[in-house]
Amino acid sequence: MRMDRRTFLRSTLGLTTASVFASRALQSAAAKPRRWNILLITSEDNGPHLSCYGDPYVKTPHLDALAARGVRFSNAYVTQAGCSPSRSSIFTGLYTHQNGQIGLATHGLRMYRKDTPNIFRLLKEAGYATGVIGKIHVNPESAFPLDRHWRRKGGFGNRDVRWEAKTAGEFISASDKPFLLMVNYNDAHRPFIRQQHNLPAKPLGPEDVKVLPEIGLDTPTLRQNTANYYNCMSRLDSGVGMLLKTLARTGKADTTLVIYLGDHGADILRGKRTSYEGGVKIPLIISWPGRMKRRQVRDELVSTVDLMPTILAAVGAEAVAGLPGRSLAPLVRGERGGWRKYLFTEYHLHSGHNFYPQRTVRNGRYKLVLNLLAGRVNPGYAFTNDRFFEPGEIESVLKKSPAHIRRAYEILRVAPKYELYDLKADPCEFHNLAEKSEHGAVLDELKTALADWRRRTKDPLLDSGALKRLKAEVDSRWKTGKYKKNMNWKYPTYFFAAESKGAVR
Repeated sequence: MRMDRRTFLRSTLGLTTASVFASRALQSAAAKPRRWNILLITSEDNGPHLSCYGDPYVKTPHLDALAARGVRFSNAYVTQAGCSPSRSSIFTGLYTHQNGQIGLATHGLRMYRKDTPNIFRLLKEAGYATGVIGKIHVNPESAFPLDRHWRRKGGFGNRDVRWEAKTAGEFISASDKPFLLMVNYNDAHRPFIRQQHNLPAKPLGPEDVKVLPEIGLDTPTLRQNTANYYNCMSRLDSGVGMLLKTLARTGKADTTLVIYLGDHGADILRGKRTSYEGGVKIPLIISWPGRMKRRQVRDELVSTVDLMPTILAAVGAEAVAGLPGRSLAPLVRGERGGWRKYLFTEYHLHSGHNFYPQRTVRNGRYKLVLNLLAGRVNPGYAFTNDRFFEPGEIESVLKKSPAHIRRAYEILRVAPKYELYDLKADPCEFHNLAEKSEHGAVLDELKTALADWRRRTKDPLLDSGALKRLKAEVDSRWKTGKYKKNMNWKYPTYFFAAESKGAVR
């Protein structure tokens, strides 16, 4: 059943038409103009592995300096650990099940509607110059009106961070309008490139590092990958330093709100394409000259759904009604109290190879993972492992590992319905407490919170029929024995059909 425009907007945002709430925000922005420029910086596929976050193996002096004169968030999360879904939440302020971008744009997955409000459209119509350096990676790209869009040549193999700084400087200097510029870096996406354009000047080797602790395993290949991942982080830092130096040269640094974040966690075992901390926890640093309490470290639970409300607040626009996030401005100013108790993430699929839907909630200490296909083999297990191990190698490595590590990988391969972790005692999520009777109270608390969030945000997979149909769509991409990358997905037409029948409330 295909729902009409009015039904969709009510089901996802509680509004009647997209144009109504978009125009209200724009009218407010026009009535109360603020000349704050917005520089949004994203890096690819990295967790908070920066020296300002306490990582012992990499030096990131430029991002450290940004944090020192700004605000560093120690508990920042994406909505889903994949490039397109994560970016869709940054752009729209919605969870991926609300906007529709539940997997990679390059595999045909897309937002439900082109007219879903987004930061580029709202700011452009409010008089801002809008630009993106690098990828948008959300469908349809025509939903994001830009004055300039520079696409990097050479794909993920190009790590010329000087180009980003030069290109950004040209855009920033070209107009007297306030600007919204998003700069996207390829680091630290795979392949983990040791050195390019003489950056880093002194690359790390496998003897200089230890494997990221959330992996729980150690092999020469993993150590080499870890070293080069850190080399990517070092080169990223150099690029951000060049970019911020360029901004200063334009004379606009004092009127620019700078937001830096990773688009999701590292492409490692138990990282990207999972709901573990290694996938969803990111670095987030904000510098807002004259509007912040400097050198702060905030430990509140914050999400990328908070970025759109923050940006709208910075330019003086009325908040878009129905968004699940909140402006981070009070935290940046140093205010205390009244923040969220629970934080939520989700997972659907990345490409069509790894459908394994999950929903998660965490409070200040504990985290609950709900696996919607519990008891089935997670196709993402082999998809990721094959990047780091030869056939049969991981089984050999796991045999030599402690029992709790073996059990963690068993859960990664075939998950139970619930996983519960004590993030204070077990930050790498190696010990599932869901079946421990002494944790029954916290398990029930988080189950209730998660169920309430799914109802409030109109999660379409509350309907078992929608889950079954989506699984069938994924499976159909392999019917001929060959993977269909660009099949026309049907889920935007049936995800919310159940609500009109009363199945989702």
